[in-house]
Amino acid sequence: MTSTPTIVSMGATKSRKPRDAVVIGAGPNGLVAANLLVDAGWDVLVLETQPTIGGAVRHDSGVAADFVHDEFSAFYPLSLAGPVIPALGLEQYGLRWQHAPAVLGNPQPDGSWAMLHRDVQDTVAGLDRLAPGDGAAWRELHEAWQIIGPSVVQSLLTPFPPVRGGLSTLARLPKVGGVDYVRFLLEPASVMGAKRFATEHAPLLIAGNALHADIGMDSAGSGLLGLLLAMSGQTVGFPVPEGGSGRLTQAMADRFVARGGLIQCDTRVARVLVDRRRVRGVVTAAGERIEARAVVADVSAPALYGDLVGYDELPARVRKGMDRFEFDPATVKVDWALSGPVPWASAPPAAPGTVHIIDSLDQLSRTQAAITSHSIPADPFLLVGQMTTSDPTRSPAGTEALWAYTHVPQEARRDDGPDGLTGRWDDDEGERFADRMQARLEKYAPDFASRIIARRVLGPHQLEARNENLVRGALGGGTANLQQQLIFRPITGFGRADTAVRGLFLGSASAHPGGGVHGAPGANAARAVIAAARTGRL
Repeated sequence: MTSTPTIVSMGATKSRKPRDAVVIGAGPNGLVAANLLVDAGWDVLVLETQPTIGGAVRHDSGVAADFVHDEFSAFYPLSLAGPVIPALGLEQYGLRWQHAPAVLGNPQPDGSWAMLHRDVQDTVAGLDRLAPGDGAAWRELHEAWQIIGPSVVQSLLTPFPPVRGGLSTLARLPKVGGVDYVRFLLEPASVMGAKRFATEHAPLLIAGNALHADIGMDSAGSGLLGLLLAMSGQTVGFPVPEGGSGRLTQAMADRFVARGGLIQCDTRVARVLVDRRRVRGVVTAAGERIEARAVVADVSAPALYGDLVGYDELPARVRKGMDRFEFDPATVKVDWALSGPVPWASAPPAAPGTVHIIDSLDQLSRTQAAITSHSIPADPFLLVGQMTTSDPTRSPAGTEALWAYTHVPQEARRDDGPDGLTGRWDDDEGERFADRMQARLEKYAPDFASRIIARRVLGPHQLEARNENLVRGALGGGTANLQQQLIFRPITGFGRADTAVRGLFLGSASAHPGGGVHGAPGANAARAVIAAARTGRL
């Protein structure tokens, strides 16, 4: 059982030939960009600070022997639902997808479960058993999404303005209700489902998925995100790479290297070389100068603007924009090695890979309001992964590799719970908050503690130490709220991969369309590089 992806290349040499392109960062977006550039015939070098590739798509065996835990991301619906990653044909490079018996489950205090399945018939039947008529309402949502969903996904993931996806969406709108459907997509997650279903089970499937990002439940557009993820789960599931999340990025790396690319790990880029607002290459922390026609940065926007490229090399409006840049909330993640499956007090109809722990829409709203107001939630919303349930290779037979994460404020000013947490997130506070998270699980699985072999807590500082793009534990590369999306991502006027420096492109989650392992920021950056070369702008 391999615990980490292999290193393709490491070390440094003082003499290096000029490259067509240097990609900073071997996370999924950087590797997507590198693959598309090498496919176009470019000579590409990827430089990675960490000793292994993967960024936030990486796994290890650090919790317990023979248990594989994903260090960061784990489920990849947008990797399959989006157009970028499937086009790479990674199955030829060893990638195998696995699925749990059910996609998603949300236990309720009355013992019932809201369940999402890949087969719409199973989802419909389950909802109808809870409230006759709710299944038909779900089927109606699904049928409309089958018509318009692919073009909506294309519009969301391609550079703004999304001409092709937008025209395709407009052509399909009359088939799903026209302008009324647009209004529906703009509804907040708090009302999108509540207006259509008799119980909270189906609305929780939408609203819980919306909380994977930080858009307010009562904000316009949050319903679209929830619907996007719920319908992606309904159509392609929440797949996981067999053997660990790092198998996905390893397949990307293997494809890239097979086409002539080079990846060098343990190599920090200290500075992007700029001359009269034209990129010239990079300088590593070891002092090595590598010339390149283009540089794609799979780093956070604050790491690029003002750090890798000094503000003296940039227009004043960039610094002004970055002063207003907002990160998404911080994260606390807990991994468990369990001696058996989670002992749910009320067993789900089928074992879900993903579990949401939230009691009601009201509690979900209160939890998010607490984070927005700089409070540490008393009853945090948990996103839980039953990884051995999803992929039996993750731990010995009869056991479970489990994790849960939740969001906390970037700047905590108070604790709504009883523990007096301050938000400094040292080891003590991390363990005490992990106890709070575990108590949320134990509400629905009272015998949970008896099955724990080992536990690992990764707070905001530990997450950032493992991946510098996760600044203070922010998973999304910046807030997903409207003020920092589209033409405002990462700052006003820079809604595409291009930057104010000729030949420099932002290809991380800080660029449009943002977080999620769909590869779109990397693909958009690579295509921008190729377009710039074709039109003589490099």
